[in-house]
Amino acid sequence: MVDDYRALNRACWDERAPAHAASRDYGFDRFVADPAHLSDVVRFDLPLLGDVSGLRGVHLQCHIGTDTISLLRLGAQMTGLDFSPTSLAQARRLAETTGSDVDFVEADVYDAVGALGSEAFDLVFTGVGALCWLPDVRRWAEVVAGLLRPGGRLFLREGHPMLWALDDPREDGLLVVEHPYFEREEGSVWDEEGTYVETDVVFSHTRTVEWNHGLGEIVTSVLASGLDLTGFVEHDSVAWDALPGTMRQLPDNANEWRLIDRPWRLPHSYTLQAVKR
Repeated sequence: MVDDYRALNRACWDERAPAHAASRDYGFDRFVADPAHLSDVVRFDLPLLGDVSGLRGVHLQCHIGTDTISLLRLGAQMTGLDFSPTSLAQARRLAETTGSDVDFVEADVYDAVGALGSEAFDLVFTGVGALCWLPDVRRWAEVVAGLLRPGGRLFLREGHPMLWALDDPREDGLLVVEHPYFEREEGSVWDEEGTYVETDVVFSHTRTVEWNHGLGEIVTSVLASGLDLTGFVEHDSVAWDALPGTMRQLPDNANEWRLIDRPWRLPHSYTLQAVKR
């Protein structure tokens, strides 16, 4: 494993957080202008998420807080947790500007129970693009179980491990499996100059370490941690342009992208729900 992957990844997120907060993709201005505005991610999740009013929830790996504040606007009492202090500074700025009563806590996700307390939450929410930063999905599931009270619910939407395993698009249009599908001890090291939002910012921290986790590994880990699966849905769209040049935005949700050519070939993302026994 790359020495201190956390420091490498944290430097990347610390540098990108201000650019993300300034981008139209995250839409800080829309949150300020419209007290009912929700993030595109949470709007997509709503049909499966259902009513969260009155629940005490925690958003793990919350980044700059737009999804966290959206859940608050749906009536949940929310805490956001992230390991990037710069990301949390942006989240707190948005919360203050919008008058949102959210508690943002700085901690590594594996340290969440110690930072927030055991069996303290009715809902654990984990959004798109989170599990890939964690080397051990079983340990993550144990954290989720530790945070939830009995009867509490996990809501996870994530990029599909089959999507993560694909290589960059080829000129002939073929989708080629090139990267690990299953969790491996050594993470994949990436060196990418940009980010997933439109920005003119030039970044200096470009190396990250990421892991894939197979569906079987994820489901088995959730079950072994003491949760019962209550729902699993695979989607034919994902919340970023994952395969540039081969995807287009959905007409009813510009934040969701789908393969142009026969999208039914590929599961793009999934939603998993479980309840603690």
